[in-house]
Amino acid sequence: MTSSNTLFIFMGALLCHLLPSSHALVLSDRPVLKYGTAWKKEETAKFVHQAIQAGFRHIDTACQPRHYREDLVGEGWKAAAKELNLKREDLWLQTKFSGLGAHSEDNIPYDKDAPLETRVRQSLAKSLHNLRTDYIDSWLMHGPESNWDDHFEVWRTMEEAVDDGKVIQIGLSNFYRLEDVVWAYDHSRIKPKVLQNRFYLESGHDVEIRDFCKEKEIEYQSFWTLAANRDAYRHPEALELAKKKGLSPEELFYAFCMALGISPMDGSTDELHMEEDIALMNRIRSGEKIFEDSNEMSIIGNALGTSNWDTILEEEDEL
Repeated sequence: MTSSNTLFIFMGALLCHLLPSSHALVLSDRPVLKYGTAWKKEETAKFVHQAIQAGFRHIDTACQPRHYREDLVGEGWKAAAKELNLKREDLWLQTKFSGLGAHSEDNIPYDKDAPLETRVRQSLAKSLHNLRTDYIDSWLMHGPESNWDDHFEVWRTMEEAVDDGKVIQIGLSNFYRLEDVVWAYDHSRIKPKVLQNRFYLESGHDVEIRDFCKEKEIEYQSFWTLAANRDAYRHPEALELAKKKGLSPEELFYAFCMALGISPMDGSTDELHMEEDIALMNRIRSGEKIFEDSNEMSIIGNALGTSNWDTILEEEDEL
């Protein structure tokens, strides 16, 4: 690690302590890195604890035992909050309702024979218990239902949770057709505030969907951000640019995504990488321009394999 990297990590950690405790919770301050907790199994609590210690304040999980240990997310954030003297409102917790098809048959977190709206309510109750909280900051529909009638039955039940004060905002995940996102948005009483999707070539990196999200002030969150795009940040020009910026290639790609208005899921299990990522985010949020101009952005963007990747690129003076 270079001395400049060490300085950036130190300054990032210092900035994290200087920011008001509620700063990380304001969605208008997006994009932000969110700590992703999928596939961490029995080590989930340890990694969530480390992530919060490193400076993460947004934590993503799901009521889906097949891929998440939501209960250990609750354990991890509570332990970190106690050590750092953080209040519940200093953290932003996001979870998801997952339909029947997303679960292993022997581990479904609600009564599979209950009416759909009851399953949704039971899932939320389970999440509140697992996460040791009386409210959820952001609750997502983990994927489309098989038909629109079921979709809106789920959505109306999620809206009910907002009305009851159990949930602050609701959103969508794994919606890859623009027409579906638009239809869901146009026909909802409480509009989705989040769309979380896999960010990869097969979906064209959601260019049109991201454009719609920007227009409607929906936070676009990405997962598989690094794993699905290695060719974009591992080619020689990108490696040279990362070296020039004093960043790892992975940090450079996170910076690229955030310059496009994307809030990436960051699932690092390495404490040093966690600290480096938070230092990078704090540099960006303090107003530093990581990319000097659109030409530097294009070094990454043109290697994505998706044409018109920059359709919603900010003006150069806003990068």
